[in-house]
Amino acid sequence: MKLYDGGRAPNPRRVKVFLAEKGITVPVEPVDLGKLAHKSPAYTAINPLQRVPALQLDDGTIITESIAICRYFERLHPEPPLFGTDAKDMALVEMWERRLEFHLLGPVSHIFRNSHPAMKDMEVPQVPAWAAANRPRVMDFLALLDGELKDRRYIAGDRYTVADITGMIAVDFMKPAKLAVPETLGNLKRWHAEVSSRPSAQA
Repeated sequence: MKLYDGGRAPNPRRVKVFLAEKGITVPVEPVDLGKLAHKSPAYTAINPLQRVPALQLDDGTIITESIAICRYFERLHPEPPLFGTDAKDMALVEMWERRLEFHLLGPVSHIFRNSHPAMKDMEVPQVPAWAAANRPRVMDFLALLDGELKDRRYIAGDRYTVADITGMIAVDFMKPAKLAVPETLGNLKRWHAEVSSRPSAQA
């Protein structure tokens, strides 16, 4: 088994934080995004979408997409449960995971990819107007999330889950995208400080 990793990029980091929460160690093959190694013929043969991470199993099977990789390890190592427990819990975790991916991590990524000078060779063409269009969407969702966190400790309930991993990494990714959580969103700031203090957050 081997995990093709992209360093501190958000999606590879989601998998690494998940594995750290599970106490799982996997051999890692670095993919240097700065040198466009993910676009090389060798890596394209592994993932034709040229994205990281990718997990290669011992039988040669390749699993891509961060959440698919996390679900694979959840099935192998169910404790602690990070995708929920009973049917309702699992549905709520899934709901919030998708909301965070579609309404926060995705828009922040669009802003970064379409505005940061370092991305000019990766995002062709960069569309500054698309970056600008996503900024208010990010702020609107942060306000919604702050209201949700008023009455609960974690995003999907009383336990830490994969939704918190995606949420933490999305908020962290706001910094290189030149965004900041408004000071008025105290519930969100409290939650982010707590999840960021977990040892897994350093993965």
